[in-house]
Amino acid sequence: MDSNLVGQIAAIATSCVWTFSSILFTESVRKIGSLSLNAYRIVSAVGFLGVTHIILLGALLPAANSEQVFWLGISGIVGLGIGDFGLFAAFAIIGPRRSVLVMALSPIFASIGAFLMLGEIVSPQAILGIATTIAGVTWVVLEREHRSMEAPISRRFKIRGVLFALVGAIGQGMGLVFSKKGILLNPDIALNALSATLIRMTFGALFVWISIIAAGRFPDLRIALNRKQGMKYAVAAAFFGPFIGVTLSMVAVTFTQTGVAQTLMSLMPVFIIPVVWVLYKQRISWRGILGAAIAVIGVAILFLT
Repeated sequence: MDSNLVGQIAAIATSCVWTFSSILFTESVRKIGSLSLNAYRIVSAVGFLGVTHIILLGALLPAANSEQVFWLGISGIVGLGIGDFGLFAAFAIIGPRRSVLVMALSPIFASIGAFLMLGEIVSPQAILGIATTIAGVTWVVLEREHRSMEAPISRRFKIRGVLFALVGAIGQGMGLVFSKKGILLNPDIALNALSATLIRMTFGALFVWISIIAAGRFPDLRIALNRKQGMKYAVAAAFFGPFIGVTLSMVAVTFTQTGVAQTLMSLMPVFIIPVVWVLYKQRISWRGILGAAIAVIGVAILFLT
């Protein structure tokens, strides 16, 4: 199978997994808060990844040089530490549907970063595919703002939530660029995706926990432990999101262009429509269906690039 196709399939699979985990994260963040969720889910993910790394590769420590560790560490801090905190805060304020709209901007930041840092030049056809997909995603999420059954939010809180989600979009896009730089430092062989994910997650976890301790918020984590249901959601979300999803995202960015990978990983707003319809009884209009169709056309253009 063509390696570029492998990367694109992995990117779409990432969108599917992240769509499911976003619901789990939303339920968890409403029970234990974004700070505790980010702390516990990232530690859980490090545990899942470490055990899997030992089983599959026979070692706990990844076979990476210091420069690779540096760039993947920066990626973990930017994408999984800062970026995910912004996203989880947005989930709590404006909900998953509005949050993933802003996250649809992440391919723009990924493409700009990849051009500046990696010299990646996206073809005109790929640019058309990215633009079409983002247009469809935006159409999907905006179509029912005044008719949906979501709880009303004041303008001030909506702006705050959007800003947090924007932090998430920038963090995810740039984090992916830093990851690719680390993975492909050795021109002869790319770093294993599982190893890259473990390094990212470890540095992200260190950043999150050091930040919490420095801010004097450690007591919040003890309180969260007593909220069993929220913790169950957090661990389950860690398995599907940071463990399965982030590993798939490393496969995607290894085998296809960064902007293309990020675009295909930004299909959550489309995939989340049937989920919120079933779970939250939110209505779907013809505009939502049309937006999904536009997004799919954009994906098709990317696949034909």
